[in-house]
Amino acid sequence: MGSEFMAFLKNYGVIGLAIGVVIGGKVNELVGSIVEGLINPIIGMATGGADFTTLTAGPFAIGKVITALINFLIVAFLVFWFAKKVLREETVAKK
Repeated sequence: MGSEFMAFLKNYGVIGLAIGVVIGGKVNELVGSIVEGLINPIIGMATGGADFTTLTAGPFAIGKVITALINFLIVAFLVFWFAKKVLREETVAKK
């Protein structure tokens, strides 16, 4: 039963997936720290210190949504940029 289970893990790439999830979580922390610690303060300086998180429209906290959207776009761009660099190097190495 144990060897059959290990064969299942190897055949379906479960171990690689688990490693990817763990590394992905840490990359998420790193990118989140870069956004919160470096990029958001730069945006704040560019907008004169505006804090969008306090914007409301009646009972709706639209400022939090705007801030989350900005953070998402920044993270998505950084992930895209990093993946493009890694995939380009991988393509060059294969030739």
